[in-house]
Amino acid sequence: MNGNSPPDEIGFMNIDRTDFASMSRPEQIRYFEVEGYVVLPAILKPDFIARIKSELAAAEMGHTSYSTAQTRSTTQPQWLSRGVAELIGYPPMIEFLTDLLGPEIVFTRGFFQRTLPGSPGISLHTDGQPHGSNLFGFEGSCPRLLRVLYYLDELTPTRAPFRLLPRSHLSFHTEASPYVRYKSHPEEITLTVPAGSAVVIPSLVLHGSHTNKDSLPRELVQLGYRPAWAGPIQPVEEWDPALVANAPEIAKPFLKNLNTTGFQWNQEHKPAGMRTEAPGINPSRWGR
Repeated sequence: MNGNSPPDEIGFMNIDRTDFASMSRPEQIRYFEVEGYVVLPAILKPDFIARIKSELAAAEMGHTSYSTAQTRSTTQPQWLSRGVAELIGYPPMIEFLTDLLGPEIVFTRGFFQRTLPGSPGISLHTDGQPHGSNLFGFEGSCPRLLRVLYYLDELTPTRAPFRLLPRSHLSFHTEASPYVRYKSHPEEITLTVPAGSAVVIPSLVLHGSHTNKDSLPRELVQLGYRPAWAGPIQPVEEWDPALVANAPEIAKPFLKNLNTTGFQWNQEHKPAGMRTEAPGINPSRWGR
């Protein structure tokens, strides 16, 4: 299919009306952990959005196998745009991620997508596979992995809005296999959000997008994060030290060794120094 072909359109749209702006932090964490997504509405200011757009305007773009209208930068955007590099350590997001993941956080990858008018939708898929894959390599094998999707343009019902299947990351059923894709699902939902909003999803939730029926493109910066203990099952290529050295200071704490892991094969039944509290796994972390 090329960019001029009829879009592979889904014939329905269940638009989510959740009031994310009024959520407390415990409510945000509960929604993310249970439903498989949370929205931080309009957390990027217009001038920051304009700066990132300007810095990525000339990025070299490739396209997917199914459409020349679904384009992606051939270089990770944090190495093309100082603004995107600063976004790695963006305080409003890092405050949320620290509450969700703990203080030791590893940035895993960046991604820039420009969805042109006429682009078909993205099939429902996951961004992680426990044994790795040709699409995500072994980065996708990390046992705890999430994506932060910063929408640089408003998502409207016609402008390639995001869609996902809530709670699919929780299912043990064979139909929740992260190696399976779906054209659509009757209980999927659609997100329409203001420009500058961040949608945060775990890697194993089924998600995709609708066709872009608008006359304008839709731009997205996606950043990957994980807790430091949750390393890949096989080694992945490390960051170029020169790129890390050149990165803004706000990003460097998260540009850790990509193979950082808490893996430890030998386990004791009663190791010394066992703790008696751990707020990050409190059943009450969602609030009473």
